[in-house]
Amino acid sequence: MFHLLTERVRMGRRTRLTRPFPLWAGTKKWGMMAVGALLIFFVLPILKLLYLSFSTTEGLSLANYLQVLQQPKTLKTIHNTLLIVFGSTFLSVGLGVCTAWLIAYSDIRGKRIVSMLIMLSFIIPSYVATLSWTQLMSPNGLLAQGLASLPGNGRPWNMYSYSGMIFVMGIHHFPLVFLLTVSVLKKIPRDLEWACRVAGANRWTTFRKVTLPLALPGIASGGLLAFLASLDNFGIPAFLGIPADIRVLSTAIYEEIIGFGPSAFARGATLSVLLGVVALAGMGLQWLLLRKSKQVETVQEDNQPRFSLGRYRVLVEVGVYTGLITLIFVPLVSMILASFVRAYGLDWTWENLTWKNYRFILLDSPKVQNALLNSLMLAIVTMGVCLVAGTAIAYVRTRKPSFWTKAMELAVGLPYALPGVVFALAMIFTWMEPIPGWNPGIYGTVTILIISYISRFMILQVRGSMTAMLQVDPSMEEAAQVCGAKGLVKWQRILLPLLLPGMLGGAFLVLLTAFTELTVSSLLWSSGSETVGVVIFNFEQAGATTYSTALSSLIVIGILIVMIGAYAWQRHWKRKGMRA
Repeated sequence: MFHLLTERVRMGRRTRLTRPFPLWAGTKKWGMMAVGALLIFFVLPILKLLYLSFSTTEGLSLANYLQVLQQPKTLKTIHNTLLIVFGSTFLSVGLGVCTAWLIAYSDIRGKRIVSMLIMLSFIIPSYVATLSWTQLMSPNGLLAQGLASLPGNGRPWNMYSYSGMIFVMGIHHFPLVFLLTVSVLKKIPRDLEWACRVAGANRWTTFRKVTLPLALPGIASGGLLAFLASLDNFGIPAFLGIPADIRVLSTAIYEEIIGFGPSAFARGATLSVLLGVVALAGMGLQWLLLRKSKQVETVQEDNQPRFSLGRYRVLVEVGVYTGLITLIFVPLVSMILASFVRAYGLDWTWENLTWKNYRFILLDSPKVQNALLNSLMLAIVTMGVCLVAGTAIAYVRTRKPSFWTKAMELAVGLPYALPGVVFALAMIFTWMEPIPGWNPGIYGTVTILIISYISRFMILQVRGSMTAMLQVDPSMEEAAQVCGAKGLVKWQRILLPLLLPGMLGGAFLVLLTAFTELTVSSLLWSSGSETVGVVIFNFEQAGATTYSTALSSLIVIGILIVMIGAYAWQRHWKRKGMRA
């Protein structure tokens, strides 16, 4: 009966039964509250930051910008930022396009496993990945011991350098390019490629003249994400750049703020605006690349191979798996082994191994235990709020598309689009004094972290829920309302069972991102509100590498357990849906 009503509603969309159904009984009061919340939590921090960057004792002027730009260290910092960000972006694009082409077009086996390994390299926090590479390349690590046993004077790669920072950033962000490019490649009609081959073009010409122009939107979008992620990244420059005196804009802002001084906030705001300008320049470059690109795509993804590797397939498979294992697991294993050493710098021998580092982390350090509880609480609260509010925003955006709902989505996405250090500084300026003369006492407490996390990661849930809702025909809920299901009953019986996998996918991403967050927390934490990322960073800054590696190892193990649990639940949900 329900299916018949669904079909009837779908066929009769012009009748009075097909009007949109709101998520709640919308009134002007709810609308005003929503607009006010968007302005306070998502737009006001950015306006405060811009205002402070132009503020001086004599009023609004460009004095802060002139003072900062006239300093040689500022120009050097901008040069370092552009060099590292563009270098890592090119590496990410190269790796992402190559792996996407192999997965989309070749007959390589185990594509699902390769895709999972690629995404795992991105899910692991960047500061943990950085620690793993520094331990692998350390003078007393396993690699150094292996090179010492060989002829010659081989030494491990110095990761505390420009090349080290570019490499770690590039391999950490290339999954973004892979994810967006592989989907576009699968949607390119193979008829166009066949026609080009029939006309006499070889494979390289076909790729250059047909495949690459059509895949350019995905490549450019992935490249932009990698560019913005590198620009936003704080962990890699902090762990590798600060010890080597290589300053980028994100670490320069951090050093300005923690250094205090009479004009620290003004200089930090000015540097933040400059960092935002670089991000806008990257978005403008993407627009130039996409302006003349073609977007001819099929509706369905074509998952069948288009190219046979032939006798080279085994060789390519061995190379791909060896490369991924080397990039992901070898550094992690080296970091885990280093966490058992009694003291940093000792050779890895059985006599120097101990469990004391883990005992300190789990039992003897109240600060670490408090940080674990704080991060877990922040992640759960952020996920819960984003799951409810983000799903509501996604519902209104998909079911009532308009200029205002589009503006609402853009406002929600603004905090995530900004570099994390810039957003953190904006939150400081906002909540120190939201209204002139009134300090609510939020800054310096865990409350500002909760507000910041929710504001920054809300868009992740919105996008996840929107993707799920676009796959559910509106006629389903319209038919449910015809049958008398309204409000919570409609959501409980119809929408939630259909939307739950997509909603929980976004919630899982929010949970994982919030639990391992470092960039925003590095400026907003205070005594008693430390997070896991902040504690690992402080351990590394203090030279307690054995503790930082031990805690990082526990984080990696926890991430793997959560991923396995999420995958098992997804498989169970699919089997349950098939039986139903």
